Amino acid sequence: MPTHTHLRRLDRIWIRRPVYFITACTAGRKPILASQPAMNILLREWQAAKARHGWLIGRYVVMPDHVHFFCAENATDTIRPLPQFMNKWKEWATKGLCTEMAITPPLWQRGYFDHVLRSEESYAEKWAYVRDNPVRAGLVDSWDKWPWQGVVDFDSPL
Repeated sequence: MPTHTHLRRLDRIWIRRPVYFITACTAGRKPILASQPAMNILLREWQAAKARHGWLIGRYVVMPDHVHFFCAENATDTIRPLPQFMNKWKEWATKGLCTEMAITPPLWQRGYFDHVLRSEESYAEKWAYVRDNPVRAGLVDSWDKWPWQGVVDFDSPL
């Protein structure tokens, strides 16, 4: 049976201030994220990302067992490389979720999915996918009724 290998991260991105589309899943796909207490913690960590890691957070959708969000480097700060930012963001979110919600680690799957957006069209396509995720999952009948979504630092960066 073939094994799945993860694609290697690009060594260089030739787009000035690229915007990334990120997906991070909970360990074992445990449905622990779509609640007000979890949302408060995740949002707090996204709001701290600019000062703590040098990353701006755009739109996001929190599903029961994974999160989608857009992020970009903040041009005026010292910036952690994306893998370091994601490791630290997961670490800080885990501390909050485990402490405040008594969730037992591990909280996240290893790694995450990232995609560099190359155009406004690419951003619009990814946002439509993310936005409609709760509808496809049968959680709501209209994307705008899903309470666990929003925007932190930017709406459309391209």
